[in-house]
Amino acid sequence: MALTDSFNLLRSGLTRVADHPKIQAPRQLAERFTGCLPGALRRYLARRDRRLIVSPDAAGATLYLTAGDSRTAIGVLDLGGRDPLPASVAGGNDELRHRTVLMLPADAVLTRRTSFPAQVRDNLPQVVRFELDRLSPFSTEQVAYDYALVPGSKGDARIAVDLALCRRDRIEGWVKRLREAGSPVDEVTWDGAWPRANLLALEERPRRRQPLLDPVKLVLFLALILGAAALATPLWQKARILESLEAEVGKARTQAVQVDDLRKELERARQGSTVVLQQKWEQPRIIDMLRELTDRIPDDTWVQSLEYQNGEVQVRGESGQATALIGLLEAAPGIDGVSFRSPVTQVARTGKERFNLAFTYSREQTQ
Repeated sequence: MALTDSFNLLRSGLTRVADHPKIQAPRQLAERFTGCLPGALRRYLARRDRRLIVSPDAAGATLYLTAGDSRTAIGVLDLGGRDPLPASVAGGNDELRHRTVLMLPADAVLTRRTSFPAQVRDNLPQVVRFELDRLSPFSTEQVAYDYALVPGSKGDARIAVDLALCRRDRIEGWVKRLREAGSPVDEVTWDGAWPRANLLALEERPRRRQPLLDPVKLVLFLALILGAAALATPLWQKARILESLEAEVGKARTQAVQVDDLRKELERARQGSTVVLQQKWEQPRIIDMLRELTDRIPDDTWVQSLEYQNGEVQVRGESGQATALIGLLEAAPGIDGVSFRSPVTQVARTGKERFNLAFTYSREQTQ
């Protein structure tokens, strides 16, 4: 009776933690990530993450079965009886594997916030256990407890700790009853507890064989794969874009080479056509040369042949004064370099001189 009075007195002086900062545990991250998965995968993971929630009250305990976000009432359990668990959670095969959680009412657990020097952070479990007698009127053996470090700045001189206490006689009976029913308690928590709170001591928790496809591990593995994919996707996209740009550049380079070749062909064709026109333009007009020869050659001179090749003209014929032809022709515009190609000979029958002279004729000199 004295123990109960002391506990009630302590409860009246403690402050309940209403809003506790969430501690990012792997299971929490897995639960958050699960909400992003497809429905079929979420249902598969939910089937492999079943929990038996035992909610005790004055008359007994109500049993709930949770799988993912669903929660179903499956029966009641008497603390003093020997009735077995419902068939949905009985046995130990893979399909019926579950975790057992003893969910205490909020008024069965007392919470308070205390502080310790920052130097004890690394040995906090031992310090909390040692200071429990000072922090409550009970010894460590009389209560089940749990604590959580309140996030704070690294430079703080003291660290804040939330402490939760519950009398052992409130939970020992249910722990024993559920162990005898074949579903040992994995977790003792309460309504309004901070994430991952567990009043059950580590040495009292059942050691279960972790399945190969544990939901938490599977979800974290999927998160790791998706994270790696998220990191690799920009690199893959960059590589694809680079390949596409290189292909476009190569195509543009090929087209540029083709355009350049075509331009060169057009330039050669243009130059070819202009060369012909230029040559035609530079070609002297023979009719002008004939007119000059006709005007300047004396009447006693007649021409037997006239040949033009590459700007050079050769004239053969007979004249009364062949040597006088050189002066007459050099005076004509466009005619230059007049000379005899062979000696002048006398024609006995006519008395004239036979000549063979040559000269150059160009268009520029006629303009």
